Amino acid sequence: MQELKTDLFLIDKAELLNIIMEKKNALWRLCQICCSYPKAEDHFEVTYSFANGYELANYRLIAERDEEVPSISRVYKSAIYYENEMHELWGLKVENIKQDLHDKLYRIDVETPFLEKEVAKDGE
Repeated sequence: MQELKTDLFLIDKAELLNIIMEKKNALWRLCQICCSYPKAEDHFEVTYSFANGYELANYRLIAERDEEVPSISRVYKSAIYYENEMHELWGLKVENIKQDLHDKLYRIDVETPFLEKEVAKDGE
């Protein structure tokens, strides 16, 4: 784990589930999971944010475009919606989501619309 900024840590995929369990056991709540695909990079950045009182901790995972990331939905049930959203809007591959909604979370006409916008910007 590498600290990028105050309360923001870069983690490996292998560290993710250990960190999730540490946070859950210490009674931290999951605030959000955010996915992005920076146009200057060729990978996803997935940020997991947790809060405990007024403390906030963010853990960023870098995933290649075809790489699967483990689901945390068996530990934090609310992650089901974040993970389905990241898959549907960005095309992030999330393995073993507790309840996979099979791209039916949103009514959209385009597959992975957020990722396609970022890829189109790169071609400009």
